[in-house]
Amino acid sequence: MTMTAIHPVPAARWSRYRHPRSTIRFAALALILVFLAWSVRFLNIDLSRILGAFPRLAEILATRYSPPDMAYVAEPDFVRSVVRTLEMSLLGGFFGVLISVPLAWMAARNITVSRAVAYPLGRFAIIGCRSIHETIWVILFVTVLGFGMLAGTLALTLFCIGFAGKLFSDELEAIDMGPVEALRSAGATPLQVFQYAVIPQIRVAFTGIAIYTWDVAFRAATVVGFFGGGGMGWYLKRTTQQLETTRVAAILLVIIGMVLIAEIGSGWLRKRIGRMK
Repeated sequence: MTMTAIHPVPAARWSRYRHPRSTIRFAALALILVFLAWSVRFLNIDLSRILGAFPRLAEILATRYSPPDMAYVAEPDFVRSVVRTLEMSLLGGFFGVLISVPLAWMAARNITVSRAVAYPLGRFAIIGCRSIHETIWVILFVTVLGFGMLAGTLALTLFCIGFAGKLFSDELEAIDMGPVEALRSAGATPLQVFQYAVIPQIRVAFTGIAIYTWDVAFRAATVVGFFGGGGMGWYLKRTTQQLETTRVAAILLVIIGMVLIAEIGSGWLRKRIGRMK
């Protein structure tokens, strides 16, 4: 009996039945643009009015907020509020990062202690902290503890747990599992595995994430203070409610300057850490 040879179909013929990636990306981009256009129409957003608001905003800033009352931000009480804001961000960032490390260990599927218990608990804790905005956290804590830095620090701590915990867990799930499996096969405990196989791989990345978390926490500290956490945010809220526009302008300049300094400092530290790799 004669066997009929089966010849493979040339790749050129198969390519006619496949959609190239560029077509899929173009279709996805087109769908996104159509959805955005529909959203603008559905929400009745007047784009011309938005563009016309910028000249009006510039006029208001030039007439009502100028010149900034820099003498106000040089007063000792306000300077102390700046220090409190810095302290609040440092404490919230420190405790948030400290707590997020074990939670991230639990929430990393590849190295978690228990996928049945630890993994869902770690994920739930991180997702719960991320799901609620820091302003909502500080309002809740102010309701229980009253106005002040304690409420603000706790709100920033939970905010940092959600922020850093997500980044930490993603970094842990991307590690090389070779050293982990080698130590597990040798009978090492989960803590020993984490100490000798995981930490050497994520040490530099974790340090960079911790610095970035404090950078974000410092920016959020002003918002937290506005809603009752103390610091510069409380002064901003008071001057805004009393329509002291020149003082508001001075406070905003101080906030911008402090954020700029924090950005430069954290960027410098991240570059130094990057050279350690």
